[in-house]
Amino acid sequence: MTASRTPHAAEVQPFALVPVAAIAATLAVVLTALSGRYGFHRDELYFLVAGKHLAWGFTDQPPLTPLLAHISTTIFGNTPMGLRVLSTLTAAATIFVVALIAREFGSDRRAQTFAAVCAAIAGFPLGIGHLASTATYDMLAWMVIGLFAVKLLRTGDDRWWVAIGLSTGIALENKYLVVLPLAALLVAVLLVGPRPVLRSWWLAAGVVTAALIAGPNLWWQATHGWPQLTVAGGISEDDGTENRIMFIPLQILQLSPFLVPVWVAGFLRMWRSPTLRWSRAIALAYPILCVIVLAVGGKPYYALPLLLILVAAGATPTLAWLTRGRTAVRRSLVAAGVVLTAITSAVIALPILPTSAINAVLPINPEQGEQIGWPALTAAVAEAWQQIPEPDRSRATIFALNYGEAGAIDHYGPAHHLPTPYSGHMSFADWGPPPNTQTGPVLLVEQEPTPYYESRFGTCHQVATVNTGHSVDNEEQGTHLTLCTGPTQPWSTLWPSLRRYY
Repeated sequence: MTASRTPHAAEVQPFALVPVAAIAATLAVVLTALSGRYGFHRDELYFLVAGKHLAWGFTDQPPLTPLLAHISTTIFGNTPMGLRVLSTLTAAATIFVVALIAREFGSDRRAQTFAAVCAAIAGFPLGIGHLASTATYDMLAWMVIGLFAVKLLRTGDDRWWVAIGLSTGIALENKYLVVLPLAALLVAVLLVGPRPVLRSWWLAAGVVTAALIAGPNLWWQATHGWPQLTVAGGISEDDGTENRIMFIPLQILQLSPFLVPVWVAGFLRMWRSPTLRWSRAIALAYPILCVIVLAVGGKPYYALPLLLILVAAGATPTLAWLTRGRTAVRRSLVAAGVVLTAITSAVIALPILPTSAINAVLPINPEQGEQIGWPALTAAVAEAWQQIPEPDRSRATIFALNYGEAGAIDHYGPAHHLPTPYSGHMSFADWGPPPNTQTGPVLLVEQEPTPYYESRFGTCHQVATVNTGHSVDNEEQGTHLTLCTGPTQPWSTLWPSLRRYY
């Protein structure tokens, strides 16, 4: 089949460039102003170390986020603010794409601007825009793929499959999660159409394009035994039940309860409007994706980006609602909803609260707490390290049980004259083991006593408990520092038993 035009390929409205740019710039200013608050997130500390070991893949992720972390800190400085510059730009770009998606649904400039406002004040985009994370770049990738998919279905021009393939290939170099919305959309198109877009050699061209771009990482995963599948299995096994229980509440809370009417209006508009029948598959893709995420026990945020597409579609009917009936009252309600959304999203997603009050938002956004306490943890490790007799320190090793602890010690440790830490967690396992000549004491950094690991290091006794100096209920408060006499076997022999995928 060749590229085609269909009757529903009407011309779109002019793009609201100036107001959308102003909204994106405002978001960038806010994120920049707050990017130095609190500190590095545990994942960011991991990315900093991964950026020193660039490869085509890592145990738990493709290479793009560590590469971008390395680029950002090299250019802008090895600080939270320097690391997050590219994240801020990515969040701003996402606002543009959401407005462009709204435009594809026939929205005028006012509705495009309203869609951009909704995206900019929603909790999930704010939270991941503040951090350098795989989810940050994944959100933009989903929006770009969504934009091209909407163009494909609206115009019937099969050449958009190549653009979808190109953006999918890049997305796969960041996170494999993108296959879930694509699978949901494919099922939806098969169920409600328009099916002709699936009968095109351009679809094959798009698949080949995606495979070529993602190929290096896929090859890395294949030659290393597909460790990402092991990690995904661990997430489902350990957190699957909790993820399923919290799925619906977090779909509402993490985006914003006040935006529910907007994305519901978007869903109903795509499903019911006779002029948007081509978009029914996009509406249906969201509930299908929810079913997929629930089935695999994935994290609730996995489905949130598709809600932004529903928000984009809901901008026009929301503004139309303002012109019917009691206009003044309805405008007041919408204005109040926007203000409340902005305030609650900022409190939940951004580092604006004092650390003494942050526990209140952790049930909705636990990532806030994971930005606090890492310098204090490293300082406590340094104090424990001093308990090792000086003649033994050259043969001693610091072994952390998770990548956050290891990343913090790697980053903050040199200021305390600490050696490079080791860990068996995720890709840290690929960057070890210590030399077999390290036969001296082992300082274990463990969230709680772990007999499995302690039994590998001879006689062990706790020498300290980490007090971060904050009342934050995060994973590192109360971490145990345990000093052991030494490894029971050479590190190279012991190392496989110390590996942990999740």
